Amino acid sequence: MASNSNDGRGFAGMDPDRQRQIASKGGKAAHEKGTAHEFDSREAAEAGRRGGKASHSSDGRNNRASGRERDNQGRFE
Repeated sequence: MASNSNDGRGFAGMDPDRQRQIASKGGKAAHEKGTAHEFDSREAAEAGRRGGKASHSSDGRNNRASGRERDNQGRFE
């Protein structure tokens, strides 16, 4: 049996608008409860820097799309 994320089962199989409605309720509830995290500008900037470094690495360590794996000494296998 082939697996398909849109086979009508679970959250992934729902209509995208319905997913957004449910996710929105969860976010609002977390804010009301006081457990939601809100990034300040410093945290957001740092997260952006880290993400940029990881996605724009030129040495191949973070480039999984290449299909190559490194051994424990950092050499490509």
